Amino acid sequence: YGWEQFDPRFDLSNPDYANEHHRFGWVVEIDPEDGRQTPVKRTAMGRFKHEGFAFATGAGGRAVGYMGDDQRFDYCYRYVSDTSWRSMISRGLSPLDFGKLYVAKFNENGTGEWMELTINNPKLKERFKDQAEVLVFARVAADILGATPMDRPEWTTIAPDGAVFWSLTNNGERETPGPANPLAPNEDGHIIRTKDSYNNTGLNFTWQVVFIAEETHGEGDETTFSDPDGLWSDPEGRLFIETDGGQQKELNNQLLVA
Repeated sequence: YGWEQFDPRFDLSNPDYANEHHRFGWVVEIDPEDGRQTPVKRTAMGRFKHEGFAFATGAGGRAVGYMGDDQRFDYCYRYVSDTSWRSMISRGLSPLDFGKLYVAKFNENGTGEWMELTINNPKLKERFKDQAEVLVFARVAADILGATPMDRPEWTTIAPDGAVFWSLTNNGERETPGPANPLAPNEDGHIIRTKDSYNNTGLNFTWQVVFIAEETHGEGDETTFSDPDGLWSDPEGRLFIETDGGQQKELNNQLLVA
């Protein structure tokens, strides 16, 4: 973008800013009701191109967060706090600082597994010197563990039954279909549903594709949608869908409900 022409932070040849790009890609927590609070980077949740972030309270009162990495052929992530979030806050600890980060592997048979990104894994110990480096290079760690490359996972939302919906916005570069990514290329995107074992904290999950946008292109003037992005599940289980991208039939972007 040429930013380095106006701000030396973006000139990676400048030795004073050699690690500047590592400052980006984190979840930052703010208090919208207290403008005096200093924003805090919650690095335990990994560094990548964060998009949506949906929270649930899982087994044992633990905080569970589902995150998409908005990039072609990147991954779906989950974060689980070490203990009950209420207990941690009462002890002056942030549940977003002490927990485990996982990346998803989707199997062909509709099952999947959450693989922990930890320096204790021998595969990651060979590549990284400590847990901090694992988190800085979360994408590389996910590559090493064999996570499933996805079609731009953006928003996540959690339904009343604990299921998680993920928007996969598109991937025109995909050449071969794969688990949870049924089209190649995938010009219009799709939405998947996952359900974790053990109240959103187990290491196994099931998955299914619930919408393939290309399949909605009917003969009517407006029977179509493409590029699902924003998602929200209401308390009664309705799924609200925002689109963000070029729509078929020269339509505008849309807000839909399923």
